[in-house]
Amino acid sequence: AMAGEGSTLRLRCSLLGHGQDVRGLTRGLFPEGGFVSVSRDRTARLWAPDGLNRGFTEMHCMSGHSNFVSCVCIIPPSDLYPRGLIATGGNDHNICIFTIDNPAPLYILKGHKNTVCSLSSGKFGTLLSGSWDTTAKVWLNDRCMMTLQGHTAAIWAVKILPEQGLMLTGSADKTIKLWKAGRCERTFTGHEDCVRGLAILSEMEFLSCANDASVRRWQISGECLQVYYGHTNYIYSISVFPRCKDFVTTGEDRSLRIWKQGECTQTIRLPAQSVWCCCVLDNGDIVVGASDGIIRVFTESLERTASAEEIQAFENELAQASIDPKTGDLGDINADDLPGREHLKDPGTRDGQTRLIKDNGKVEAYQWSVSEGRWIKIGDVVGSSGATQQTSGKVLFEGKEYDYVFTIDVNENGPSYKLPYNITDDPWLTAYNFLQKNDLNPMFLDQVAKFIMDNTKGQTLLSTSNQFSDPFTGAGRYVPGSSSGSSTIPGADPFTGAGRYVPGSASNAGPPVGGVDPFTGMGAYQSTAAKVENIYFPKKDAVTFDQANPTQILGKLKELNGSAAEEHKLTEDDLIILEKLLSATCNTSAETPTAQQLETLWRAVNWPEDIVFPALDILRLSVRHPTVNENFCSEKEHVQFIILLLKFLNPKGKQANQLLALRALCNCFVSHAGQKLMMEQRDEIMTQAIETKSGNNKNIHIALATLTLNYAVCLHKVNNIEGKAQCLSVISTVMEVVQDLEAIFRLLVALGTLISDDTNAVQLAKSLGVDSQIKKYASVSEPAKVKECCRFVLNLL
Repeated sequence: AMAGEGSTLRLRCSLLGHGQDVRGLTRGLFPEGGFVSVSRDRTARLWAPDGLNRGFTEMHCMSGHSNFVSCVCIIPPSDLYPRGLIATGGNDHNICIFTIDNPAPLYILKGHKNTVCSLSSGKFGTLLSGSWDTTAKVWLNDRCMMTLQGHTAAIWAVKILPEQGLMLTGSADKTIKLWKAGRCERTFTGHEDCVRGLAILSEMEFLSCANDASVRRWQISGECLQVYYGHTNYIYSISVFPRCKDFVTTGEDRSLRIWKQGECTQTIRLPAQSVWCCCVLDNGDIVVGASDGIIRVFTESLERTASAEEIQAFENELAQASIDPKTGDLGDINADDLPGREHLKDPGTRDGQTRLIKDNGKVEAYQWSVSEGRWIKIGDVVGSSGATQQTSGKVLFEGKEYDYVFTIDVNENGPSYKLPYNITDDPWLTAYNFLQKNDLNPMFLDQVAKFIMDNTKGQTLLSTSNQFSDPFTGAGRYVPGSSSGSSTIPGADPFTGAGRYVPGSASNAGPPVGGVDPFTGMGAYQSTAAKVENIYFPKKDAVTFDQANPTQILGKLKELNGSAAEEHKLTEDDLIILEKLLSATCNTSAETPTAQQLETLWRAVNWPEDIVFPALDILRLSVRHPTVNENFCSEKEHVQFIILLLKFLNPKGKQANQLLALRALCNCFVSHAGQKLMMEQRDEIMTQAIETKSGNNKNIHIALATLTLNYAVCLHKVNNIEGKAQCLSVISTVMEVVQDLEAIFRLLVALGTLISDDTNAVQLAKSLGVDSQIKKYASVSEPAKVKECCRFVLNLL
């Protein structure tokens, strides 16, 4: 169909500046109408529209990466940076953050272990990065908050969705994953090759493009709504027009394609093999970056269209391009069967249709333009050439890009091996690693290295391997999330003061303001019209499970001991020993637990899981005693102890065991040794504990909420933001399934404690959408503590 006047894109301008492939583009906020580009030449450049003519001016050039820059995004304005920030990711594994008026980075984010190839920004200063190390990371200001793990190959694309807490990642493992509050909610399958780009259409829909040459439209719920075909090779990027569902794609078939109402309405060929990236400006103009290092802007607006001379120059450049038939962009070509120039007299049938002709033994490619009603020459088709892949570094091997991937046959009849190589690599080191990886004879070293050098014709860039240690810290660089001393608790024991166990109260603190302990309900709760004081958080002491009925527990233990298998049976003496331990730890006697008692308890808690629960209950009560706590949580014993408790948290196991294991973990927090152990093993314990949310058992939910609260109490003291991020993620995930109001109350106290006096934690909670999750509890009438605590938390958010 003929497109109406003005709806065809034409060249607006070509911008020179970058020395190598332009790999990433994003529209800028300041100056208005501008954009940022990044390149393999290791720079990022900010471009502003040139008021006088139709072009753009390079405002400044930013440097901070020691290798190719592969992606860019804008971080929206904040009070501190009212004009926003620019984030760039590179092959040096780093992310550089720039202000818009300084060529050097404000700071550098380190933590990824391979190329950072995608970035997306969200509200409240959050940044999401995707890397070839198969992880995505969530950053807030200059800290890594969470690492999203689950993909099995490089993550090529990431996007933060408009609905808070939702994130998307697209990977070389051919899948897309949806993450909520840092946990994978859903995996989208359908693409048949690396997913390369993502674009958001609305809160409910998004688009993806891939190396399988297709674009897919998805619903957040998991359904694939539509597949779009048109490109003939890898699709590298996708960008949506403002305020509508039309979009634009670019790829390895030298083209930029416009899609309207689900159809490809225009194809623009470029004189470059790889069209790496595109972005749409607010006025609907499209910026594209390609492997020839040139940025080109296309527009539908007649007043912004380039002059006739510039358009002619662009067409001449296109006509002189040489097209390698091996890429398959033009289908299978048999030069002998091609028609001559007269074939161009017949008009084309659709925009972007290509036609090959043979003229004086030369094969030429033309493309039909509907708006101009003519065939435009898009290049000469050349014979197959040698390894010219290095122009764009796009050979994929195991989901990553290389300048070359060689096939090496070590002997005639053996298998052949793939050897990936970048021109920045050292040929000898590459050869050595290749032989190691494939278990080949080291005698081949010279041969393989020479093969690499011969086939890359000595193309090397500045050697970057060893000069670039971190300029700030020298060699030992700080990796966020690695254990630095900050997560251990200061010397004095904040829970028990003198290190002596004080029985009786749920938390060993004096009575809280108002005379009511909201955890145990001691004293009557009076709701008053006066201003309610926040007696809920930040909570200073661990909450424990103290309720005990020693007679019942021992009765059950004896009964089950009667039916236990011979090798597990306890003797009469053992039972008396356990009875003494219980009375020592439940404070009915003044004795100190003995080593013999603990040894007997350890035998009992290793009973088969269908009869172990009374022994676990004894453990839960005893671990509050400083002697027992020290014994099980100290350096020597703790590994066995944690393994034992984690084993019982298996959601497929018995609920009684899950419950008692969670309560025992909560009670570990009463003493210094226990806190230290809980904090050291936090990641493992929380990851395992959260699985118990699936059974709808309110007591388990209360215990899980209490464990989270006890972690919040510790984290509030040491201000470990990675730990807080994990806790916030757990709170957000558990809130969704919990019905019981006591569990909700404890989660609210945990949340309040985590975000008190910490603006980073407040921002993170907002970006996870926790505020919208808890609003409904502000109107709970009974118990009043839920409503009051919720309102205090909302005041902070």
